[in-house]
Amino acid sequence: MELSRRTFTALAGTAALGLALAGSGAATGGNGTRTVPTGPPPAPPRADGRRHEVGFDRYSLLVDGRRLVLWSGEVHPFRLPGPSLWRDVLQKLRAHGHNAVSVPVPWNVHSPAPGEHDFTGVRDLGLFLTMAAEEQLYVVLRPGPYLGTADLDAGGFPGWLTVAEGAATAADPAYLEHVEAWLGAVDAVAVRHLFTGGGGTVLLYQVEDRYEGPGGRGPADAGAGAYMSRLCRKVRADGIDVPLFHNDARAEGLWAPGSFPAVTGKGKDGWLYGVESSPVPGEAPADLGHFGGRGTGARADARTPGFVAGATVGASDPWGGATSGGKGYIEVRARRDPAYVRGALLTGLANGITLHNTRVAAGGTSWGWLAAPHVYTSYDHGAPIDQARRPTAKLAPLQQLGHLLRTVPDLARLEPAPAVRPGDDRLKVYHLANPDTGAQVYVLRNDSDEEVRSALPGTGVDVPVTVGARDARLLATGLGLGRRRLAFTTAQPLFGMTVGRQDIAAFVGRSGETAQVALDCEVQPLTNRLDLEPAWSYDRGRLNVVTPLGVGGLSRVLIEGGDSDTPMLLLFADDATAQRLWPHETPSGPLLVYGPPLLRSAALRGSTVHLTGDITGETGLEVWAPRGITAVTWNGRPVRTTVSRAGSLVMEGLMPATPAPSLPALTGWRRRAENPESEPDFDDTRWTAADRTASPGTTPVPGGQPVLFADDYGFHYGDVWYRGHFEDARGATSVSLSYSTGTQGLLMAWLDGKPLGTHRMPVPDEDTADRGTWTATATFRVPGKLRGRGGHVLSVLVRRMQQEGDTAGAGEPAAGRGTRRAARGLTGVGFTGASPEVSWRIQGAGAPDRVRGAMNNGGLYGEREGWHLPGYGDDRDRGAWKAVDRPREDRRRQGVTWYRTEFRLGVDPDVDASVGLVLDDDPGRAYRVQIFLNGWNMGQYINDVGPQHTFMLPNGILRTRGTNTLALAVLSDGTTPAGPGEVRLTLVGAARGGVPVEAVESPGR
Repeated sequence: MELSRRTFTALAGTAALGLALAGSGAATGGNGTRTVPTGPPPAPPRADGRRHEVGFDRYSLLVDGRRLVLWSGEVHPFRLPGPSLWRDVLQKLRAHGHNAVSVPVPWNVHSPAPGEHDFTGVRDLGLFLTMAAEEQLYVVLRPGPYLGTADLDAGGFPGWLTVAEGAATAADPAYLEHVEAWLGAVDAVAVRHLFTGGGGTVLLYQVEDRYEGPGGRGPADAGAGAYMSRLCRKVRADGIDVPLFHNDARAEGLWAPGSFPAVTGKGKDGWLYGVESSPVPGEAPADLGHFGGRGTGARADARTPGFVAGATVGASDPWGGATSGGKGYIEVRARRDPAYVRGALLTGLANGITLHNTRVAAGGTSWGWLAAPHVYTSYDHGAPIDQARRPTAKLAPLQQLGHLLRTVPDLARLEPAPAVRPGDDRLKVYHLANPDTGAQVYVLRNDSDEEVRSALPGTGVDVPVTVGARDARLLATGLGLGRRRLAFTTAQPLFGMTVGRQDIAAFVGRSGETAQVALDCEVQPLTNRLDLEPAWSYDRGRLNVVTPLGVGGLSRVLIEGGDSDTPMLLLFADDATAQRLWPHETPSGPLLVYGPPLLRSAALRGSTVHLTGDITGETGLEVWAPRGITAVTWNGRPVRTTVSRAGSLVMEGLMPATPAPSLPALTGWRRRAENPESEPDFDDTRWTAADRTASPGTTPVPGGQPVLFADDYGFHYGDVWYRGHFEDARGATSVSLSYSTGTQGLLMAWLDGKPLGTHRMPVPDEDTADRGTWTATATFRVPGKLRGRGGHVLSVLVRRMQQEGDTAGAGEPAAGRGTRRAARGLTGVGFTGASPEVSWRIQGAGAPDRVRGAMNNGGLYGEREGWHLPGYGDDRDRGAWKAVDRPREDRRRQGVTWYRTEFRLGVDPDVDASVGLVLDDDPGRAYRVQIFLNGWNMGQYINDVGPQHTFMLPNGILRTRGTNTLALAVLSDGTTPAGPGEVRLTLVGAARGGVPVEAVESPGR
């Protein structure tokens, strides 16, 4: 929503308007005994060099003796391969109400070989932790070693580990040795950033991921308990002294404190119990705390606070789009909309969940061969911040509750209170109370498909309340707002703060609703509406204010005198307007900004507040600042302001909209056919001989045949080529090639340079979308003219796709932590009518470079020769590269064809432009495309499967002010013409502002 000129007037106000409204008594509640009283939360965290105490009781975390409600969002920096952009996402999280960020650290991203651990460049964990501290966010660190919840290749295990000698199970000494080396490498970085030591803001540390042991019994299995205990001891020995936790996928009490020896030296006090939560759209969220079953969820341990370590607000979408109905992440976001998110979050809050981690908060890109086998390149996930780093409407409930929990401390300690029976039984009401302050909190959830309007007898809410279909809202009575007391509200409290010489309280609801707020006032105050919409009345000690929401943007009511000498400003907003309200803390006190779509930072120097942020459409600017501030700058430029009756500095005029940067057409393509490996005279003498007779993996080796599995020969990512040499094909009528891949794998075969055909795995449906390994046998007829004497070469290309993680069937317990996985690549070869003895050689990806790491390259000939790299020089090799109008062929050809072009961008340096590459075509054409930008593998497009058509090109890798090299490797099965019919750049979003972006190195020739 862009803001209108009407929204930003001089705010001169009008005469007060009275409106007769009914009102009656306030809610009551008594104080209870406590150890840590309700009070202000700790100050925002930073690397201050001072020691800090971190503990907890059954209500919340305790940081330096103050209650902290943790409001965390998970970010995958490894899915955003541009370290400058990490700060952009962190700032957006903080601005939208989060006080913490959760970060998985994938073993496979950082470890190209046993004993090697790389934390440089796009893998710089220390840099990310430093940025988080600079942006005043706590960090929840998740180093695995297994990370099944992050949808990664092999669950985050490095490829080399899946076939490591001896590393078969979690109890295997060889596996434990590798694990401890990995954790030691991570901990050496993390220990420098612990909040307890003042070096950073790492506050919590997760051990393992949804681990249940071989039988699914968790600590009841002695081996599983010993494994987890050993990991905990290792982490503590490395100096990690913050609380540890694990995430129980079934919320049934696995790994609750006391169920196994979690830590040494601190008894049970350093171990938190966390659970997972994945509500199904259209179904009621589960009760995982106060109102849940005994022994489940947070009730599995009454001594620790409620902790949802993974609250899923989106979903991963598989190849073919089974989750989205083939519509992609637009549909995922639509099905898991703000109402869905709000219902889940408020149910958790009602259940006493005070440690909350949204997974994931910001979408990303599974570039290279990073992804789990079932998901395609985009990892937008339907997240609140989308893959293009744009805030979406799904941030509204997260932002609203984050600001509320940070500014209203009553919510950090709530206990169940007497049940409330609403007038309409379609409404579920959770009643809670703070035993210290007497504040009453009501969470209302409507699980029906119709809007419900209902009275709430006995609550002190004196008028009916409306809750939208499949939606929820939080109401409060008896809540302290600055120096005044809230009697009741029909709108959800948004925040309460004191800025300068006045208290400010904000309320939010759905657009079109009427909000009512009642304040207890023994003495009638002077009440002024500062916008046209609100109305008020005073009767028998109660001030009632009503206003429609969403009409003209923000509505303001100023209250002066009465019971307090401190003025109070009431603000009313609908969801869209609330996403332009930015409470911000400074060393000189809080400030509040209204208008821009994002506030990034605020610094006070002298009498001026210096603001930075983003502008998209035309907007105004309004600032409530600490005392003594009389001037404003925005992104370094002075802003002319006037003082309003609301006590704010209001910009004169409006800031202009950000113009859309122009993008060039993609022309100047050059084409070159690949796969010389299929030719009989190709020199493969330097390839690896596939002559092993046994494999440490789980896939059986066919009797009498050599091991052909790609991982056994060190080829863990991308395409793999095989060449089998044999003499005498007489009698051979067909050849059968058995192979094993991840989702959407395929195989192509040639005999003596002649195509035999292509076989591909089927498109998954809802029942098979999560299957990690697919196996098949492709049988091809041997042409009669190739059945003669003499030497023959059978060439096979396998797109192995990615490796499965630890999976289990529906209703089965989760797998243990076995490191070995099913084979990838060829698994067996047989002939009908002949039995030639075949000598095999294998070739996959070359050694990883130091910049892009192991996950970027595959085994295509063009990759091995550098055809995807900037500066390759294809324009000079005119005999091999042919100029073409577009990257497609009308002929049918089995194999690989490469296309290259260059384009130049000239985006203004103060504009953050998110640019994508669009590929589209007739879905009946069977081919797939590997996309390389400046040498970085940015994903895979499968034309006849989908559903993804837009691929993000992240800034840093993308030169927004310079020349870029785009290469496409088109892999065709030969049944249809191949190559995208449409290839173009698209502007996904643009904002004036952003963060400074440094170029990510792109190794070239």
